[in-house]
Amino acid sequence: MMLVLITYDVSTSSYGGEKRLRKVSRACQNYGQRVQNSVFECVVDATQYTILKSKLEKLIDPTKDSLRFYKLGNNYKNKIEHIGVKESLNIEGPLVF
Repeated sequence: MMLVLITYDVSTSSYGGEKRLRKVSRACQNYGQRVQNSVFECVVDATQYTILKSKLEKLIDPTKDSLRFYKLGNNYKNKIEHIGVKESLNIEGPLVF
């Protein structure tokens, strides 16, 4: 398993932008947790990463939108530092509160 940070910017000023934004957000939610408005932390294996990346590429309009994938690897716990209001969650733990 590896941690992938996914960020996206979907243009909502163009036709269909709000719909694309909702679909991208929903796809990311299926694989991880939202840590900021357009930022998700996803713990996935190589196959899940390939599937998610492919889904997201098909959802966006590459002439108006952008995606970024940051692969932090499997030793990610030492690479994340959080400061501020939003409490960090154990992204490998249960999602039920």
